[in-house]
Amino acid sequence: MRILIAIPVYNEERYVTKVLEQVRHYSSDILVIDDGSTDQTPMLLAQQPVDVIRHAVNRGYGQSMGDAFRWSSCYGYDWVITMDCDEQHEPASLPMFFDAIKKDDADIISGSRYMSDSRSEDLPPADRRHINQIITKQVNEVLDLKLTDGFCGFKAYRVSAMNKLKLTEQGYAFPLQFWVQAVANELVIREVPISLIYNDPNRSFGGPLNDAEKRLEHYRQVFAKELKQHADRFGCADLCSCNGHS
Repeated sequence: MRILIAIPVYNEERYVTKVLEQVRHYSSDILVIDDGSTDQTPMLLAQQPVDVIRHAVNRGYGQSMGDAFRWSSCYGYDWVITMDCDEQHEPASLPMFFDAIKKDDADIISGSRYMSDSRSEDLPPADRRHINQIITKQVNEVLDLKLTDGFCGFKAYRVSAMNKLKLTEQGYAFPLQFWVQAVANELVIREVPISLIYNDPNRSFGGPLNDAEKRLEHYRQVFAKELKQHADRFGCADLCSCNGHS
């Protein structure tokens, strides 16, 4: 069983060295996707024994995820675990994902910061928590899921299952396209509890998405668009309900 740890980064000079040193305690198969960092991140990555994909300019979180999936498939990995590089995802949780992978009963093992046995270290900013709740509820209702956290990036993915998806969303709305395609392709989804940690409440989404209402509307638009691409799977009623405000 070959497992790749894939870590998207953007201007993470504050954390990248420490996080990678911790991850290396658990795996030597590490890919970092540097999404056009303009700080010291590229120089720090050059000092680490990891593979790096470097974007010349910032292309977005979804693009970095797609790169991770393509790399893992190209190099023959069975699973890819994605995690952030800002110390909000604890490398110490990796063995839990390894154990869940060994059970071989899921295609997606999704970390959740809001399960009953998740440990809460910090509270996320109110607008992020509110949007997460709204969108997760909507995703569950339309796709008949029982997610507790629709946006967590700490996940394990079966590579052969990812090869079935056609993911094109480049930005932060990537999860909305992903969940629709995962359900449309009948992938098995499990959640596992992880710690809820927020080190930077002022972290930017970039441009208009820094406005909470615009960000929420953008997520809804991406979700609705993807559902229309799979109208034969989800039906007209679901397409209508996804445009409503909850």
